[in-house]
Amino acid sequence: MKVSFIVPLYNCLPLTQAMVESLQATLPAGLEHEILLVDDGSTDGTRDWIAGLGAPFRVLLNERNSGYAASNNRGAAAATGELLLLLNNDLVLQPGWLEPMLALHRRLGSAAGVVGNVQREVRSDRIDHAGIFINLKGKPEHLREEPHGWRELFTRVHYSDAVTGACLLVKRSLWNEIGGFDEGFVNGCEDVDLCLRAKAAGNLTAVALGSVVRHHVSSASGRKDRDEQNTRRLTLRWRKELAACAARRWSKHYYAAGTHDPQDHGGRFDLQVWLHAIGWRRTPPQRALDTMDAAIAIELARWEEMFGPIGALTKESESQA
Repeated sequence: MKVSFIVPLYNCLPLTQAMVESLQATLPAGLEHEILLVDDGSTDGTRDWIAGLGAPFRVLLNERNSGYAASNNRGAAAATGELLLLLNNDLVLQPGWLEPMLALHRRLGSAAGVVGNVQREVRSDRIDHAGIFINLKGKPEHLREEPHGWRELFTRVHYSDAVTGACLLVKRSLWNEIGGFDEGFVNGCEDVDLCLRAKAAGNLTAVALGSVVRHHVSSASGRKDRDEQNTRRLTLRWRKELAACAARRWSKHYYAAGTHDPQDHGGRFDLQVWLHAIGWRRTPPQRALDTMDAAIAIELARWEEMFGPIGALTKESESQA
């Protein structure tokens, strides 16, 4: 299938040039593809440089700075490939990075949702992303080590709550079906929201562990400025789903604590918690859900102190969920 690579740009021209060079050098021979560069109002010479690029490049220029989500949405709307592959302009792509992602997408078949990969921080070479999980506060967090379970060892696949949009593969028809990125998120959480909507539509999110790229993490100016607002918006929309995602991690912690010191839990053994912790029970135990919902309530109260009452934002999130 034809692949449309979508790269949103905002300044950082040297990083863009290096990423484009690494992309062209690592594409498999014979791959049908196009590369859409969506410039979001760069002022550092980026526009002059991309103006001189020919096929397979296609250049889209935003009239004003519209943000990460809007730039990707514009690129996806113009794409002609059956597969969309979103790339940040601060990646360094390595030989063999693409093939495992394409192979995993084919292998998942009709259940294929969003496919991500392993990303190492350029300066330290430490893993910055091997998927996104929901932590014990009910908030998204990068998995910063490669999973080492038996399933991952043999399949080289890790099923994840979400993956980062820095390097993300999705079928264009699914992207259109679930509506692409929500532009209400400002440079954060739009990727997690996309993955949760794909899951709600019956699709899987997975990490191709054989695909490894390098990433200049958060090189864009102001990348973290609205993390709290974005996470609040995500939580208001997906509160129940976030609690369910975190329930297995909570169950593992509960079971491990009980094994270490049974007195921590009054000496009681909770079979449902144990079965969920080891993956033999899919439905989260009510105790785990209640505990995670209480943790999320604490975060919501903290955000209310920071930003004021939820008010109209709650109604908006509920109407779009």
